[in-house]
Amino acid sequence: MTTNEASPVTATATTVVQRTWPRRHILDVDDFSVADYDLVFETADAMREVLGREIKKVPTLRGKSVVTVFFEPSTRTRVSFEIAAKALSADCTSITAATSSVAKGESLLDTLRTIQSLGADVVVMRHPASGVPYLAARHLDISVINAGDGCHAHPTQALLDAYTIRRRLGRLVGLKAVLVGDILHSRVARSNLWAMTALGLDIVLCGPPSLLPVSNGAGDGAWPACRLEADLDRAIEGADVVMGLRLQLERQEQGLLPSIREYVRGYQITRERLARARPGALLMHPGPVNEGVELTPDVAHGLQSVVEEQVTNGVAVRMALLYLLLGRGQ
Repeated sequence: MTTNEASPVTATATTVVQRTWPRRHILDVDDFSVADYDLVFETADAMREVLGREIKKVPTLRGKSVVTVFFEPSTRTRVSFEIAAKALSADCTSITAATSSVAKGESLLDTLRTIQSLGADVVVMRHPASGVPYLAARHLDISVINAGDGCHAHPTQALLDAYTIRRRLGRLVGLKAVLVGDILHSRVARSNLWAMTALGLDIVLCGPPSLLPVSNGAGDGAWPACRLEADLDRAIEGADVVMGLRLQLERQEQGLLPSIREYVRGYQITRERLARARPGALLMHPGPVNEGVELTPDVAHGLQSVVEEQVTNGVAVRMALLYLLLGRGQ
């Protein structure tokens, strides 16, 4: 791209100047305004244009440094952030638990302070303990992005999911979305619930009673208002979006499920069950998919599935967030 060539990222910069991005960190979406969501989605539209070019790269964040620090295994989220950073010309370094000084006994905060001292502008964190990214944000002078903390939150997944629905169905307000599976322990479900309810979707949470939150669905501060339903056939009736969640097989070992076979019988999303949704309903899953457990293979790869599109949109959304945090000329 020549210096005189118009860039969608440059065009988006004007929008950001007019509509200030108020955040230094991305820790969850429970306090996002509708204007915040709109700005992320509009910026992601510009980033999709960049990713559609023959050369998928712009110099927007040249000289900035992004460090991903993952204390849990990840493919989609970690690689998505790395590709997003590099597409914006930022330097990107990846650290895992096994290769960090934490493995030698150093405290997590000391490791993060070292990363900051080495010149990082943003840290992307995943940690098995809920709240760790919040701790990091309190003690660091650089931006922190939560890439998943325990059972608490996964904000970038919720943003890319809502973005995918908007692109596919053209709207969000008034749609019915059903989230199916281990709701109680799912950080994806919790962040999606905050995002979807804020954006005007009607939400049904469906799963075995032992894997549903203890709530009457009226909202209790930890969970927004929604409907709880243990019968998948009833829940999925008339849905515009059906999202399966990964069943964490360790739940069976904890006695929360009688057996995987019983779960499949009651909660697997099949072609017959999906037919109860509205025509053209979207099938979603944050991945990784346990085919034959949460989804049948024909459904997972069927015409209604947007699972691969979610992955693609994840890069655009994460590019948008990095740009909003780092690319505003601050």
